[in-house]
Amino acid sequence: MIGRRRELVAVRRLLDGAVAGRGGCLIVVGPPGSGKTALGDAAADLARQRGLPVDRTTAADSPLVGSEPGSDGTGPRLVILDDLDQTVTEADLDRLVRGGAAVLATTVEARHPCQHLYLAPLTEAELAAVLPGTPIGTVHAVWLLTAGWPGPALDLAAAVPPGAGEDAVVEFALTSPSRGQFLTLDTGLIRLLEDAASRSLPPATRARVLVRLAGEMLGDPSAPARRRELVDEAVRLARDSDDPGTLAEVLDGRLHALWDPAAADERLSTASQIIDLSRRAGDAVLERRGLFWRFVALAELGDLDAAEAALVAYARAGERDGDPEAAVIALSRHAVLALVRGRFELAEALAVEVTETGRRVGLADAYRLTASVRGRLALLRGDAAGEVEPLRALARRLPGHFFEVTAARALAESGQVAEALLEVDRLLPSVLAGAGPRWLGAVADLAFVASFGAAPTAAGALYEALLPYAGRLVVWGGANTIAGPVDDYLGRLAARLGRSDEARAHFDRAVAQEQRLGALPWLAATLAARGDQAQAASIAERLGLPVPAGLPGSSDETAPPKAAGSPPAADADVWRLGRDGDDWIIDAGTEHARLRDVRGLHFLRTLLAAPGQEIAALDLAAGGAGLVAPPPEPVLDTAARAAYRKRLDDLARQMDVADRTGDVELAATFAAERSALLAELRRAAGLGGRTRSHSAEAERARVNATRALRAVLTRLEPVAPIVAAHLRASVHTGGYFRYQPAAGGPSRWQL
Repeated sequence: MIGRRRELVAVRRLLDGAVAGRGGCLIVVGPPGSGKTALGDAAADLARQRGLPVDRTTAADSPLVGSEPGSDGTGPRLVILDDLDQTVTEADLDRLVRGGAAVLATTVEARHPCQHLYLAPLTEAELAAVLPGTPIGTVHAVWLLTAGWPGPALDLAAAVPPGAGEDAVVEFALTSPSRGQFLTLDTGLIRLLEDAASRSLPPATRARVLVRLAGEMLGDPSAPARRRELVDEAVRLARDSDDPGTLAEVLDGRLHALWDPAAADERLSTASQIIDLSRRAGDAVLERRGLFWRFVALAELGDLDAAEAALVAYARAGERDGDPEAAVIALSRHAVLALVRGRFELAEALAVEVTETGRRVGLADAYRLTASVRGRLALLRGDAAGEVEPLRALARRLPGHFFEVTAARALAESGQVAEALLEVDRLLPSVLAGAGPRWLGAVADLAFVASFGAAPTAAGALYEALLPYAGRLVVWGGANTIAGPVDDYLGRLAARLGRSDEARAHFDRAVAQEQRLGALPWLAATLAARGDQAQAASIAERLGLPVPAGLPGSSDETAPPKAAGSPPAADADVWRLGRDGDDWIIDAGTEHARLRDVRGLHFLRTLLAAPGQEIAALDLAAGGAGLVAPPPEPVLDTAARAAYRKRLDDLARQMDVADRTGDVELAATFAAERSALLAELRRAAGLGGRTRSHSAEAERARVNATRALRAVLTRLEPVAPIVAAHLRASVHTGGYFRYQPAAGGPSRWQL
C-alpha cells in the first residue's frame, strides 16, 4: 500500500469504530487501476487482525443488500461491497451500519450519502517504490504515461523489455499508442514527448519525436505556431538523415499536425512521396497512411471516383498486412460516399457495421467514425433539431474546434433561424481567425446560416474566406464528412449580398459538379437555392427527402426569368401597412389590425421599405440618413489592450512551466486568469478583432428604437399574431437595424 497512508488511516478509523460497537460507511472512489481492490484487500487483513469477520462481494450480487431488516445478521464486522452501483440503496447501507457493520464500498463514480474517500495517483517517488529495481528513466516514462495510477503503471512496466534503461523514455515516446481520440489531448503522452524532445538525440530520432509531439498537439487550438515550429525542424532533420523511412514518417506527421485546408494539391503530392518512401523503406504501415492521404486529397479536389479507388487500395493494403482497423476506417468512408450519392440505406447499414466491427477489433472511437454520417443524414431528413444539443455537448468537451458552428447550422435547418443568426455574430471572429481539420467545414456551415439573413458585413467576410476554395468540395478532417461543393455556399452568400450574377455563376458550377459526381442530395439543395424548385422537388421526392427550401428572401434574385405572360403573384401574398387618418392599418391575408400612431410604426415602415438593407440606429431615429454622431471612444484604449496582451503572453509561459512540472493547481489558476482576460478582450473587440467603440448618441438611438419596435410587436401579438411572429423573426436590432424577411411572411409589403 505504498502511497496510501491517508487511505489506510481512514480504513483503520472505520474498523476501530466497528470494534467499539459503532457501524460506519466509507465509499472509495477512483478510476479503474487506481488501487480500490488492493485497498479492499488491505482492509480485510486489518479487520481480521482486529478479530472482525469479513463479508466481501460484488455489490450487485450481495445477499446483504435488498433483504428485510434483521435478516442480514448483526454485530461488528467488515462488509466490503466491490463495484457499488445503483442497485444498492441508501436504505441498504443504513441497515448494514445500524447493524454494527463497517461498510467499505468501491466505485468509479461518487454516489450515496456516506463519507467518500477519493484515491489519488501515486507520485513519481511512490511509483519508483512500487517498481523496485526499475531504471529511473523507465519509472519516469511510466509515470508520465499513466499519471501514476498503479494498475496501468504495473501493466506498462511489465511490458518494458529487459535492459531498456534510460532509452525507455524515448522508446515509449515513439511507440506508445495515444489514449486520446481525434482532437482530444493525451496529456501524459505529450509530457513524455516533451521530455524526450529535451534530450540530446540522434537527428533521425529527434525528427520522429518532434513530429509526433506536433501531431499529438493537434487538439490544442492555441498551439498552431508551436506545431509549425516543431514540424519545420522535424522535416529539416529528416531530409538531412537521408533515411526514407524517417522522411516518410515525418511527412505523414506533418500532414496530420498542420492540416492546412488550402494545401490539397500539396497534400496529394506529399501522399505520393510517402507511398514511394515507405515502399523503399519496407514500411507497410506508412504506405497505408500515404494511400489514405491520397484518398483525402482527391476528395477535397472533387474527384470522388479517383478518391474511391484510392480508398479501395488502402483497404486492400490493410487486408494484405493483417490490419483490421484499416478495414473499419475504409468502411466508414464508404458510408460517407454512399451518403453523398443518396444511397441512404447503404450508408446506414455501413455505419452499423463500422460500429460493431470497430468494437470487436478494439478501435476506441468506432462510434465517432460514423457519428458524422448519422448527423448529416438527420439534417437531410429534416431531423436537425435533435442534433443541436449533442453538438453543443461536443463543443463544450472540445472547445476551439467549431462544433458550435455545426450546431448553429442544425438550428437554422430546424427552423430556429433567429437563434442561429445570433450564433453568426458570436462565432464569426473565431472562425475567421481559425485553422485546423474542421475549419473549412465550419466556414461553410456558418456561410449556410449567414445566407438566412446575416448582416452583409458578415456574409461578405465569409464569402472572401471561402472564395479561394471555389471548385473544391467541403471536406471535414480525414473525409469523415463531405458537405457539398464550396460553390454552393458561395452562391448562397452572393445571393444574400444581392450579387445575383455571381450567385447564378456559383450555383451553375455547383450543379455541374454535383451532376458529374452523382451527388443527388446536394444537387436537390443547390437547385432549390438557385430557384429551380420543380427539379429540386422531383429529386428530393425520389430520394425520400423533404423538399429543400429556396433561399430566404432571395429566390427572385437567383431564379430563372419568368416566361412571358406568367400570372402575377397572388394578392394574398402582399401585406399592407399604411396610414388611415391618425391610425395605422395592417392588412395581412386573414389578419387585420388598426393601431394608433406611435414612433415604432414609423421605424417599422422605414425598415419594411428597404428589405435586407442595414440602417444605422441614428439614421432610423432621425427618419433618414445624415445624422452625425461625435467620434466614438474605444472601450479599451491602446495602452490597456497592450497590457492585456502582455499579461496573456506571461500567462502562456507560466502555464507551460506549470504543465511541464506537473503542477495542476497552478496551471488551473493561470488558465482561469487567462480565460477572464480573453473574455474581457472579446467584450471590447469588434468584428475581426477591431477595437469596439461607442458613442452616447448612437447608444441612445439604439435603445430607444429597439424599445419602440418591441412595443409595436407587443401590441400586434393579440390582434395579428402571424404578422407579429414574422416581424419578430425578421427585424434585427442593434447598432444597425434590418428587416430581413424570414419564412412565412409576404412576397412583398405595400406601404
